[in-house]
Amino acid sequence: MNKTNKLVLSAMFLALAYIMPFLTGQIPEFGSMLCPLHIPVLICGFLCGWKWGLLVGFTAPLIRSLTLGMPPLFPTAICMTFELAVYGMVAGLMYKILPKKNVFIYCSLLIAMIAGRIVWGIAMLISMGLDGGKFTFTAFIAGAFTNALPGIAIQIVVIPIIVILCDKSKILKAKK
Repeated sequence: MNKTNKLVLSAMFLALAYIMPFLTGQIPEFGSMLCPLHIPVLICGFLCGWKWGLLVGFTAPLIRSLTLGMPPLFPTAICMTFELAVYGMVAGLMYKILPKKNVFIYCSLLIAMIAGRIVWGIAMLISMGLDGGKFTFTAFIAGAFTNALPGIAIQIVVIPIIVILCDKSKILKAKK
C-alpha cells in the first residue's frame, strides 16, 4: 500500500474516530463502556502501519475534545491521547513483526490493548497527581478493564474480523 493510500485511509479512520462516539448518544458512561474511539485507531494501526496508527490515535481524542468538548480535555482526552497513540502504534508494530496467521492478529490486538491501558493508567496517575487527586490501583482496574468490558469484547470480536476480511479481499492490502 503506498503512502497516498495510507494517508487517505488514515484520514477515514480519524473521521470514524470523530463520529463513532455519536453512536453512544453522547452519554459519557455508555461511551466509556463501549470505547468507540478505540476501534478505528486499532484498525488503522493494523491496516496502515504503526506510524499512521500512532498519529490517528494521538490526534483523535484531542480533535474531539477541542471541537466538541467531549471527552473533557483534562484529564480524559490528554490521557486518552497517549493510550490511543500506543494502541495504534503497538497494533501496527505487532502485526508487522508477528507471523501472518489469523491467531497472531488476536495476539497483536491483545498486546496493543494491554499496552495502551497501561499507558492510560500511567497518564492518569501523573495527571491526577498534578491535579492533587489520587489514582488508586482499584480505579485503574475499574477504568481500564471492569468498566470497559463491553468495549473490550466488541474490539476482540470485530477488529480481527475486519483485518482478516481486508487481508483476504485484497481490496485493502494490509501492511505486510
